[in-house]
Amino acid sequence: MSEITTAAATPAASAPASPATAVGSRGRGAVALSVARYVLALFLGFSGIAKLIAHESAVESFGRMGWSHGAMYAIGGLETAGAIALLVPVLAGVAAIAFCGLLAGASIVQLTLLDPPNAVMPAVLIVVMALIARDRRAGTAALIALVRRGA
Repeated sequence: MSEITTAAATPAASAPASPATAVGSRGRGAVALSVARYVLALFLGFSGIAKLIAHESAVESFGRMGWSHGAMYAIGGLETAGAIALLVPVLAGVAAIAFCGLLAGASIVQLTLLDPPNAVMPAVLIVVMALIARDRRAGTAALIALVRRGA
């Protein structure tokens, strides 16, 4: 028998791609989204802390917008809480959804009050957050079920 005939006669050669192959491609995407989740948690956490400690760059930005220190502290608190929630697997999907709203507001503020070219970054981050929320939808569903049972 030739090698070609032997390979075609084995069940493994005629079987469709194994589940491990499908998981491998899914695994790379999940790893990329996990890395993005951790990087965004750090980035947004530092951004939130800068607002909470009234770093001069945050004070200057909010001053240019004409917004109060209270708004700066509120947004800084939301960013910090969201960054922490991004690191908790069951909360990551909800946090990503909430960040979509916060980032949409940031994009609008950049367009209308600050520097319009800088509105691109929050818009790109919305796409990444939407992907994270989609990836974490099972955890979000589990959290909703948990809340419903407790209510």
